[in-house]
Amino acid sequence: MTTGDAADLFAVFSDPAVVRYWSAETWTSVAFAEQSIARALDSYREQSEVRFGIELAQTGALIGTVNLHHFFPQNRRCEIGYALGSPYWGKGYAVEALEAAIDYGFHELRLNRIEADIDPRNAASAGVLERMGFRKEGYMPERWFVHGEMADTINYGLLRSYWDQRSSARAKRA
Repeated sequence: MTTGDAADLFAVFSDPAVVRYWSAETWTSVAFAEQSIARALDSYREQSEVRFGIELAQTGALIGTVNLHHFFPQNRRCEIGYALGSPYWGKGYAVEALEAAIDYGFHELRLNRIEADIDPRNAASAGVLERMGFRKEGYMPERWFVHGEMADTINYGLLRSYWDQRSSARAKRA
């Protein structure tokens, strides 16, 4: 992402539908986006987090983010998070972006495990994770306080071996 993406990033995170299951409020000013981009660039330089912008190939407009964060180098694992602007839901963009980020994590960063946690009411996100090969690994009731209420979490995990098997099976079908 670049500072020029601030308005597009603000459009994503100022949408209540996008942050419905996040433990953060909707953004109320483009300054939130500018700060987020500055933190992302700092984290990238420090190698503490990798945040990718999801952009439309046709226009270059930023429509979401995917980030690899909470790295545990000794254990070769991290967490993944993602958000996509609501006008772009259901069009395959999240799957395409996650495939690229996961592949980067496993093959460039040499990770062995990527984890995600989602609100169990977020069926669309669960579907995306499961399509990527993530497996449900646990359920934690009332883990987060989200928009005035306690919210549960489903934990997902993806091993590099699962990813490589999935990639191999897809190549054979092609």
